[in-house]
Amino acid sequence: MSELEARVAALEARVAALEGDPRQTATSTGGIVSYSGDVYLAGDVTWSIDYSPDAVLDLPPDRAVEVLAALGHPVRLAVVRALLRGPAVAADLQAAVGLSSVGQLYHHLKTLTSARIVEQHGRGDYRLAARTVVPALVLMLASADIAGELR
Repeated sequence: MSELEARVAALEARVAALEGDPRQTATSTGGIVSYSGDVYLAGDVTWSIDYSPDAVLDLPPDRAVEVLAALGHPVRLAVVRALLRGPAVAADLQAAVGLSSVGQLYHHLKTLTSARIVEQHGRGDYRLAARTVVPALVLMLASADIAGELR
């Protein structure tokens, strides 16, 4: 997803929230779950989303499980952390995450691209999709919170 597409998606989410989309507004029984961020790492990304807890529980689990599984491997998380700093070619990623072969790297990149976390631009050039920057950081922060690592 391009930066323009990410911005349009964010605007559509905000308009839906203002218009009372039931997926993105608090319910009288459930409250609201939200996250947002303004990130200036390899580029400027702004993202905000609000959902009712009931709507979150009603989301289909298949794609979420794929994303969580992709990020649940130490090497893949290291790749995502490296790409949060900016796009990289395969050789630089291989060195950054300490893999002995490019084949190992491509195995992990295939999982990350299948989960739509990482995008390939050109031959051997990888980056995080703009729409995944803030959610990936939120997942990293939330997992550290659950693990009791936040002060």
